[in-house]
Amino acid sequence: MPDDIKALSAQLAQDPASLVFLRLGELLRQRGQLDAAHRVALTGLERHPHLADAHDLYARVLADKRDYERAFDEWDMALRFAPGHLGALKGLAFLYFKVGDVAQARAHLEAALRAAPDDPSLVQAVTLVRGGQAAAAASELAKERTPLTPAAAHGPLEESRVFAGLEGAQEGLLLLDASGRVLGGALRDPGGHDVSEPVAAYLAGVSQEAGRSAKLLGLGTWTGLSAEGRQGHVHLAQPTRDALLLVVRDRSVPMGRLAIIAQRAAQAAHRWLEQQA
Repeated sequence: MPDDIKALSAQLAQDPASLVFLRLGELLRQRGQLDAAHRVALTGLERHPHLADAHDLYARVLADKRDYERAFDEWDMALRFAPGHLGALKGLAFLYFKVGDVAQARAHLEAALRAAPDDPSLVQAVTLVRGGQAAAAASELAKERTPLTPAAAHGPLEESRVFAGLEGAQEGLLLLDASGRVLGGALRDPGGHDVSEPVAAYLAGVSQEAGRSAKLLGLGTWTGLSAEGRQGHVHLAQPTRDALLLVVRDRSVPMGRLAIIAQRAAQAAHRWLEQQA
């Protein structure tokens, strides 16, 4: 891949107006060289402002840099120039999952599937979301959105840095910010697969919805939410105004004890977040 980047860079230097910037920018993005990818994508976009693929590439880079608002604008612009643009539809579906708007995510996924009915990732994602498995559908989209960076670059921080010394610190604790970015902890499904990112994406915006619901019901400020499941229990807490904590335990842990575990984890997360500010 480095040789490909070198060759493409040489081609672009010889012909700055060439569309080779699309391949170069995507390769840089996949390698995690986001600053370089950003420069290539932005320069290419300035030369080709009406090219939907250029807006799509720039949006991909912005999304990887967690600039979701601008990424949304770029994917929206791509659709204006090319209605039915597959990359833009997938990208917007991904962002709608990030903010918890499953209805809009599904609508964009289904539009993408109409444009590319043989795309296996789309078939899988649409099947999952139609079956009520929004988090799994978000995970399917996230696979192609994720740049090929070393795990430490954008992955979850080591649990010990946030939840050191807490019961079950190595699993079942997930700390995320308001945009759905994983800050610490990790979650795995019964098969042992890491589902931290899709769960975080699905939970983005939950704290705002909980706050609005509590206000409408006259309950004041919400401090925690608990739910029982067939295989286990979950508890949501809000360590700070801009962070959300999810605690997951099997059914052997009583709900009262789960709330205590969540409270301690939230306190640890609050301290850690203050240190990072």
